[in-house]
This record gives sequence, structure tokens and C-alpha cells, in this order.
Amino acid sequence: MLTTVIGSFCLTLIKAHGSHRLYIAYLGEKKHDDPTLVTGSHHDMLSSIIGSKEEAKVSITYSYKHGFSGFAAMLTEDQAEDLAELPEVISITPNQKHELMTTRSWDFLGLKNEPPSELLQRSNYGEDIIIGIIDTGIWPESKSFHDHGYDAIPSRWKGVCQLGEAWGPSNCSRKIIGARYYAAGLDKANFKKNYMSARDNNGHGTHTASTAAGVVVEGVNLHGLGAGVARGGAPRARLAVYKVGWEEGGAGGSYLATAAVLAALDDAIHDGVDILSLSLGVDENSFGALHAVQNGITVVYAGGNRGPRPQVLYNTAPWVITVAASKIDRSFPTAITLGNKQTLVGQSLYYKLKNNTESRFESLVNGGNCSREALNGTSINGKVVLCIELTFGPIGRIFEDVFAGVIQGGASGLIFAFYTTDVLLSTEDCKGIACVFVDNEIGYQVATYIGSERLPTVKIEPASSITGNQVPAPKVAIFSSRGPSIKYPTVLKPDIAAPGVNILAAKEDAYVFNSGTSMAAPHVAGVVALLKALHPHWSHAALKSAIVTTASTKDEYDTPILAEALPRKVADPFDYGGGNINPIGAADPGLIYDIDSKDYNKFFACQIKKYEICNITTLPAYHLNLPSISIPDLRHPINIRRAVTNVGEVDAVYQSSIESPLGVKMTIEPPVLVFNASKKVHAFKICITPLWKVQGGYTFGSLTWYNEHHTARIPIAVRITIQDFYADVA
Repeated sequence: MLTTVIGSFCLTLIKAHGSHRLYIAYLGEKKHDDPTLVTGSHHDMLSSIIGSKEEAKVSITYSYKHGFSGFAAMLTEDQAEDLAELPEVISITPNQKHELMTTRSWDFLGLKNEPPSELLQRSNYGEDIIIGIIDTGIWPESKSFHDHGYDAIPSRWKGVCQLGEAWGPSNCSRKIIGARYYAAGLDKANFKKNYMSARDNNGHGTHTASTAAGVVVEGVNLHGLGAGVARGGAPRARLAVYKVGWEEGGAGGSYLATAAVLAALDDAIHDGVDILSLSLGVDENSFGALHAVQNGITVVYAGGNRGPRPQVLYNTAPWVITVAASKIDRSFPTAITLGNKQTLVGQSLYYKLKNNTESRFESLVNGGNCSREALNGTSINGKVVLCIELTFGPIGRIFEDVFAGVIQGGASGLIFAFYTTDVLLSTEDCKGIACVFVDNEIGYQVATYIGSERLPTVKIEPASSITGNQVPAPKVAIFSSRGPSIKYPTVLKPDIAAPGVNILAAKEDAYVFNSGTSMAAPHVAGVVALLKALHPHWSHAALKSAIVTTASTKDEYDTPILAEALPRKVADPFDYGGGNINPIGAADPGLIYDIDSKDYNKFFACQIKKYEICNITTLPAYHLNLPSISIPDLRHPINIRRAVTNVGEVDAVYQSSIESPLGVKMTIEPPVLVFNASKKVHAFKICITPLWKVQGGYTFGSLTWYNEHHTARIPIAVRITIQDFYADVA
């Protein structure tokens, strides 16, 4: 979604004028290497449905011709049904509209710039790895994207610099080596605020691009907060920009169509990117991403911002890396001094005192939950308002509603009390007033003070920054979408957590804070770029395995990572997959769980309704060689087979360590793996047996291979069932 936690993933069908609607026809592998012939075959196919080749050309908005075959076309419902009957057509789906999903974070992950970490040096900062950003475009003038010191563009690059509004040839560079935008089918009258080019007028794409691959920029801060060196995870990587997100109408809404995302994926395959980062909520059966992976591209997706509820995760296909958001070791304490000299602490990004005067005491009033009804009859003009919200809901949306009412009433400040959470919205733009977040306990203390005084007052100081061990981290962010996957329950998701809370990165010529899994995904893309530079021959599955199996499950104090939820709890695999990303460990994982990308085909084929013949023994994804196991319906003992490849010392011995999920017995055969020059791959068998006869929920465990140098851990989720339905009836 827009990188903030304000929205949710809405999947609203896009309707066109009259009875026509945009449909996507997926035809599978392309039958020709010549893209012109592929597009011609699309025209021929559609003309058989709608009458003529000329009408077919007008109807088709995108022809997918590089990585796979298909097209998006304006059709009536009857025409779509007729098209679906053709034997060459695998699926027909209506186009869908989606929402869009740093100075400190890289240091927190161990990738220090001064002195440079060993991984940065060994990978040469990700030099010449090409990261594709499918998002809202980019602001090329940002300092994060200068190309000083870059050599010529890699000869393998086949992309283009598409010219457009406020985008000329000089806006591409040796850093931003490619730019495309996808405006087919847009009603230009409804998108007047947009640049019809790859230029970003939203800021989302610029923020994510600079997080993944921004160059080193000294002295970055937001009005003194979060001061440090801004850089991406792979500062020497190249960027290719694919603009698919647009601002729609005058309400600031976002427009993002499946058809455009598929066109960007298709072009990215042709252009030669190494990694794709998508901070989007795109539910397109993932065939576009599958073809990208099968063409050697690592695809990284944001998992979504609808947590902490379970089963709200998006982008959960087994061939992509799905990213959750976590908090880093930085906070912005803000002192609140009451008229009785009691000092309390909240958090804010409050940096600018109104009229640039010194802090002073102002009148304080209790606005209840600050709904229209609560504020009715309460004089808040020129006063600081306490708002206490006791209901659960999307914090961003609730805050927006509260803030609108407070500003309308002329308040001079806001103390917003909410349930305990580490989320800090980007409150630097509070129209000149202080917006401070506190938990409900602090809010109650402020309310008690207000009730005890005839003329209560308060003084709010500007925020300060603290980092390091004083701030327990990481934690899974409360907004981060949680598993299990409802679409692919035999795939454990998310895969990994990465920094996504209060991330300072580029927007136009400045730097701003944003939060969301949108911020987390480019952190993973940046790490993948470093790993790919270090291990150029590793497959997508190997890169994913290295990240998952070396992830951290404990914080800086060696205690289990927590997940912000209701209530706060110890994180489990449905919160963070393998754990919080550990770039240093991922560079040297010891063992990897590799997959031939063609192995995904059997699993994928059984997800498309047109394929009616599937071998049920190969259908569950837990039979893929994934670095995780998810069994949603364990009734009888089951054998899971896995294989690991030694990428560490040639002669190595690994012991196994099993943590069985509650109610489950796990055994492994063999329990010891011995590698040498002639034995680089070992297969093993995990027997998982239910001990309880219940209709239960998920319980969690792990399997770890370890020796004196390496530890490779995979998460395991198991649900014991006795019926075909999943209600708890034990």
C-alpha cells in the first residue's frame, strides 16, 4: 500500500465505460522468440472472438511477449467467456485495482558504512547488479541517485530510457539505467496530477528505490531527527524503474492495475534485471513473477500492512520472497510536561515549534476519543487536545480521522493515546502543531491530571533521537500482515522480516520517514543484490534459502524477538518467517535448500482451474524443497523430503537439532550429514507424526543443521486436524 500503514489492500475490479472491462488472458510459455510474432498471435486469437484484427489491436492494451505469453484487452463478459473456451488460453481474469504497499537501518543490520563491513567490501557494494523497482517511478535529481564514479552501463542491459513529461534523456544515467511507465488505458482527465513519464510525483517509488540502492549521502536528517548517512543496501547497484502506480483523482487515491504490473514484469525479463522489488499488493496468480524467477530474476514482494490479524498476507507464492516489517533500534522520545511539573514521555517527529518560539505551557483539554460527537461543545481552539482511542483498528486511519477533527477545531497540539505499539506515524507534517503518540497508560495519567485541575496546562518539547541497546529491537511491527497464507496454506509465509518502521529515505530532493512493508521489501532487495554480487551463480532459491535459514530469532539481548500484536507476544513464523534478516549470516549460510525453478510448474499448474489433472502427491507445496515447512492438515504420519547443498567448507559434518511443534513428534533420517569433495548434496527425510487427536490450531517448531561454523534453521508450522473443516472442536 502507500508505504504508510494508513490503508489496506483493496482489490476492486476496474470497470471501463459501458459493458466492457479489462481482462487478462494468460497463455503460458511464449511460442515464438520474436516478440512481434507473439503479439501478432495475440491479435489473431482475439480477432477470432471480436470480429477483426483491427478491432483486436484497438482492444489490446498490453501484449505480454518477452517472459511469457498473454495480453490485457477490453472485452465484454461474453467475449471473455468465449476467449476462455479457446484451448490455448490457460486463464482469463478480470483486471484488478490494487493499493501501493535509511540512515540507521543498515547499521542495525550489521552493514556499517564507516568502517565498511566485510560484506559490503567483498560484494563491492553490489556493483553492477541491476535492481528493478516496480512502483510509482523515481525522482532522478535526488542526491541518492547520482552516478559519480560509475563505469559504463553493463553490456547485458537491454532496457530503454522511455521519454515523457518532465523526463528527458539526461534523467537516465549510469545509476538509473532504465525507465519505463505504463499508462495504457488511463483516463488522462482523471490523472492530471501525474507526470506522464517515469517521474515520481507520489514519493513512494523514490523512497523504496533509495532504500534498496541509494548511493551514500552524508549528513541526512529530517530537521535534526534520524541524522546520519543515507544509503541503500547495495549503493553501487544499478536501478531500472518501472512506473505502474498513479495518483487518481483529487482525493489522493492510488491507481495500480494488474495489467500494468504484468507488463512491467514482462519488460523486466526482457531488459535483464537481476532483482525485482515490488512494494505492491498484487494478486495475479503470480504467473508473472514465476516467469521472472524462471528467467533467473529474484522477486521480492512486500507482504502487506493489514496486521496483526492472521491470514491477511499477500504475495505468498512459493517462488517469491515475501517480506514482513520489523522495527529497528531507534526511537524519538518526546517530553510532555504537565502543569503540575510531572513529565511523561511519548514519541513524535515534532521538530518545529510553532512560530519558532521556545516551548511554553498551553491549555490542555480532554477530547475523549475526539470523534465529532465527543468534540461537540468542547472548546479546543488554541489548546492541546488529549485523544484516547480504546478501540482496535488501523492506527493510521483512526489517527487521520482524529487529526482532521482536531485541526478543524483550531487546536494547537495533539496527544494521541492508543494501545501499546511501537508504530510512529510520519507526524512531521501536522500543520504546524505538535502530534505526540503515547500509550493508553500515559493517556490515562494525562486524563487524570486534567480531571484534577481547574486550568490544566501542558508543555511539549521537540523530539530527540536515541539509538542502540536502549531501544529493544528488532520487533515485528503491529501493521505487518501475518500468515498463514489463505491462498497457499502449504507454503509458510512470510519468508523473512526486515526493517520497515520509521525508515528515512529519499522523496524528491529531501528525505522523509515512512513505515510499511513497502519499506521492508527494498531492504531485502538490497541484501539480495549484495549476495548476488558475492555469489553470482546462486539461484533464486539459493539466495532465498540463505536469507531464511540464517535469520535472527533473538534480539540484541539474546531474548526471543517480540511481535507487536494484541497483546504483544513472542514472534512465530507467521509473524516473521525464518526471523529478522541477517545479511552477514546470509553471505555464508553453509547449507542451502536449492530448487530447480521448473519444479514450481507442477505446483503452479494445480492452482489454475483449467488444469484438471494433478497428481495429489505432488500438489502440496511442502513437497517442494523450500527452506520452511507448513502442513495445514496433519492427520497421519507424513514423510517430508528435503535436500541441502553444501556451499561452505568442502569437508564438513552437520548435526541436526529438532524443535518439534507442540502435539507433534518429529524425527529425521539421517541425523548427521557428512560432506566432502564428492558429496556436495545430501537428501534427508523428516517424519512428522501427530501425537494429539484434536481439531487444533497451528503450533511451531524448527529443524536446524549446525556445526562449529554454520547454523541453517528452517521454520515449521503444523496444524493437526481430524475433520475436513478447521474449527476448533477439541
